[in-house]
Amino acid sequence: MNIFKRLALTKHGCRGAAIESYRACFSLFHSPPHTSVEVHAQEAEVVIALGSNVGDRLHNFNEALQLMNKSGIHITRHACLYETEPAYVTDQPLFLNSAVRGITKLGPHELLGVLKKIEKDLGRTDGIRYGPRPIDLDILFYGKLKIQSEILTVPHERIWERPFVMAPLMDLLGSYVDSDTIACWHALSIHSGGLFKSWEKLGGESLIGKDGLKRVLPIGNHLWDWSQRTSIMGILNLTPDSFSDGGKFQSVEAAVSQVRSMISDGADIIDLGAQSTRPMATRVSAEEELDRLIPVLEAVMKMPEVEGKLLSVDTFYSEVASEAVGKGAHIVNDISSGQLDSKMLSVVAGLKVPYVAMHMRGDPSTMQNSENLKYENVYQQVASELYSRVRDAELSGVPAWRIIIDPGIGFSKNTESNLDLLNGLSNIRAEIEKRSLGLSHAPMLIGPSRKRFLGDVCGRPAAVDRDPASVASVTAGVLCGANIVRVHNVRDCLDAVKLCDAMLKRRRSI
Repeated sequence: MNIFKRLALTKHGCRGAAIESYRACFSLFHSPPHTSVEVHAQEAEVVIALGSNVGDRLHNFNEALQLMNKSGIHITRHACLYETEPAYVTDQPLFLNSAVRGITKLGPHELLGVLKKIEKDLGRTDGIRYGPRPIDLDILFYGKLKIQSEILTVPHERIWERPFVMAPLMDLLGSYVDSDTIACWHALSIHSGGLFKSWEKLGGESLIGKDGLKRVLPIGNHLWDWSQRTSIMGILNLTPDSFSDGGKFQSVEAAVSQVRSMISDGADIIDLGAQSTRPMATRVSAEEELDRLIPVLEAVMKMPEVEGKLLSVDTFYSEVASEAVGKGAHIVNDISSGQLDSKMLSVVAGLKVPYVAMHMRGDPSTMQNSENLKYENVYQQVASELYSRVRDAELSGVPAWRIIIDPGIGFSKNTESNLDLLNGLSNIRAEIEKRSLGLSHAPMLIGPSRKRFLGDVCGRPAAVDRDPASVASVTAGVLCGANIVRVHNVRDCLDAVKLCDAMLKRRRSI
């Protein structure tokens, strides 16, 4: 759908109210500037840009977000995270940039005072204009208002010329739910031809991934640009009953040997799971899961080969996630997206690590029930249900820049649905984009390896005989947009991924 048509839709599909809202905003934009404006309504929606290039940039962001929430700014949506070259004063370190939407009862000038205090509390001094700073917080929009006073101009006057501001701003504007508000923001920018046209004039999405503007996910002690190549996640099952290799790696020695082998074969990430999630698996307690997991995780952390690699914990228990991250795991991989432990989302928010949110209906014991396999449109429904889970995570304090999405191949899907998803990963992104441009850009993980649907298609009842089909499914997934592939056979899948990445690079260069 054309973006301008999309803007005219309300969350109930009604154009009239949105058009009236747009007209009201347009008249506000052309009204005389306000010298001193405070809002008398109960709440206003605001957009605030964040930047940092001094000290621990990510820590500065985390602290700023926490202080904003404590100061009466309820953050409801996050843009992606960008590492950018400095503008204006170029002889300084790279910046991190992002933006958030939020709700506040603070008036515009009150809000400005709060943000300035946060900047000061985090160590910002007057310094050089456009120079290095631990944190920079700018009000981009304040509800429907245009404000111009001696100390505050809203919309921010230099939005239109700054890709490092426009990119995160675009991430925040892809929402059907808030289309009347979006229409207001668009109307306020009419003098520049509209935000979306301004972004296109700057170069739009083609700018992302270049040296000056990289979309990144903070993971471990570095920033990951997942657009450069596909990552391989090697599976380590520490259970006696996993469908493929249950019982093979229960001892610490066997597990360490398998990790060494997968790293040697080219794994970027090792995903440790101590609870089987195969269909009809019996659930074990968090305590039993920890008893299986922690000794292996501790041993793996001591391996020299693990230096520079990432460790993921495959769990739906918040207690297991917390313990594992405390022992050195970098990622929480949750098949339930917070549905099987009510504390998971708040715990992950506090852990400040990437979170893999996967689509599944029910739990492993019920996910293949007939009612959970029914889809009228598998792309729309998987995307809608997954988006709902991810929004829960975001509202619990997990920023969009820490979220990895997984459509859940093999989980509450039949063979036809799994094939449709592999063919249509881009459709999943497109459906999520209707609700959040930022979340639609999240890295996508797929895990088709040795799944039953491959056996059904290829006539391979034994999981260990499905590696050729796994390689084919990984190939299809990467060519359709997957950024991480979770596999048992690292060596063969790595070759497939390398070929796919080379093909995609060649495609982009033509």
